[in-house]
Amino acid sequence: MKALHRPDLFCWSEFDATRDLDFHGYAWVRADGGVLFDPLPMSEHDLAHLARLGPPPRWIAITNRDHVRGASELAARLGAAIAGPAGERDDFPLHCARWLEHGDELVPGLRTIAFPGSKTPGELAFVLDGTTLIAGDLIRGHRGGALNLLPDAKLRDKAAAIGALRELVAACPDLEAVLVGDGWPVFRDGRARLHELCGGA
Repeated sequence: MKALHRPDLFCWSEFDATRDLDFHGYAWVRADGGVLFDPLPMSEHDLAHLARLGPPPRWIAITNRDHVRGASELAARLGAAIAGPAGERDDFPLHCARWLEHGDELVPGLRTIAFPGSKTPGELAFVLDGTTLIAGDLIRGHRGGALNLLPDAKLRDKAAAIGALRELVAACPDLEAVLVGDGWPVFRDGRARLHELCGGA
C-alpha cells in the first residue's frame, strides 16, 4: 500500500485500461481497529502491510452498490463488518451490519455525507476529522490537481448532486484532501477544487 498525506491513511490501486485511470481502495488505521473504504481486492503483500500497521480493520465502508469490489472477501478474511448506504438497502448486493445515512458517525471522527443525485440512489462519502473527504463515484480526478463530476448522463439529478456538494463545502471549512475512488486524489486545496465543481457560486 501507498502512504498518503496522513500517517494513518493508506491506499492501494488498480489501473483500469478502459477508462485510463486508477481505481483506489483506502485504509484508515486506528488503534482500536480501522476502516477500509470501497476496498479493491488486496494482494498478499498489501494484506501483510496492513497487518503490520496495527489491529485488523473493524469496518468496511461502502459508498455505493457499484463499489463493493473486494469487500465480501476482505470482510471474511479480516473479520470486519460491512457498512453500506441506507438509500440502497433494498437492492444492495451484500449483507451489511450497519446502514448509513447522512450525518451518521461510523466511528469517532468519521462523518457520513449523502450525495443525492449521483448515479446510484444512496451514494455516500465520508469526511475524516473535517479535513479529508473520501468519495466514491460522484467526484473523480481525470487530471492531476483537478476534480470533475460524473458525466451528466450518469447523474440521476445534477442539481441535487451540486446542492449536496455546496452543503459539504459550506460545512467543511478545513477540508484539504479529496480522496476519490476513481482517478487522481487531491491532497491540497480540496475545498477550493470542490467549490469549482459547484460553479464557484
